[in-house]
Amino acid sequence: MRHSLLVDRRALVAAIGAIALFAAIEIAWGRPPICPCGHVALWAGDPNSPENSQQLSDWYSLSHIIHGFLFYGLLWSVLPGRLRVWALPLAVVIEGGWELLENSPIIIDRYRAATIAVGYSGDSILNSMSDIVMMMIGFAFARRLPVWGTVALAIFFELLALAVIRDNLTLNVLMLVHPVDAIRVWQAGG
Repeated sequence: MRHSLLVDRRALVAAIGAIALFAAIEIAWGRPPICPCGHVALWAGDPNSPENSQQLSDWYSLSHIIHGFLFYGLLWSVLPGRLRVWALPLAVVIEGGWELLENSPIIIDRYRAATIAVGYSGDSILNSMSDIVMMMIGFAFARRLPVWGTVALAIFFELLALAVIRDNLTLNVLMLVHPVDAIRVWQAGG
């Protein structure tokens, strides 16, 4: 039992170290540490606000929780036995890699061109690191819930975001990979 606790602690330290590394990279890139508006808020509920993707959480936080569900399922299925304890740090590395890619000029430009996020300028470092923590929360839920519960929660989050902001993880991926004009018009309220 002690051995598994030690490994769990080391894995958690590795995950936290990875988060610190991703934050350092974004600092080196010159990303804004907090919202350019000058304050920190727990929630930014208007997806069209300049505070979206700048504060601790927003409607897209649900997508990052779903990332945690997906990474847990994927890593649990591919990592054998004792290596599964390293699933969380690996998930953090995958999510952190996405955060770096998402905040690169190529993806920022793609969001502006292919989605309704015309004024998107990328995440603040605070939001980016919070997105990684949201993924970790999703990972922890998936670890505790039965598969059907995790799937039901993912569907609920997708439908909730779709109903409230006309966007979700599924549409976000679709519109980045293969934009559909009818969806873009619908998302814009047309």
